[in-house]
Amino acid sequence: MSKTETVTVDLDTPITRESEKIDQVKLRKPMAGELRGLSLAEVINLDVDSITKLVPRISTPTLTEPEVRNMDPADLTECGKEIAGFLLQKRHKG
Repeated sequence: MSKTETVTVDLDTPITRESEKIDQVKLRKPMAGELRGLSLAEVINLDVDSITKLVPRISTPTLTEPEVRNMDPADLTECGKEIAGFLLQKRHKG
């Protein structure tokens, strides 16, 4: 099996969890099972509900759906763009 592909997203607006501030989120390439219940087209088109369900499945630290729903829209968009990039075959990436 190949090495797991990951990216780090620097958040413009940190997420506060109790006394902890999360200013970076690492996302890993989802496996097919982690996409269950989601439409690939909606994920690629950055559908908010789809991205909100997927980020908790592939993030480190693991974010909750309510935390993702409360993210700065720019941060959510950046996460979605990185996830959409994971779904392209290598030959289609620049």
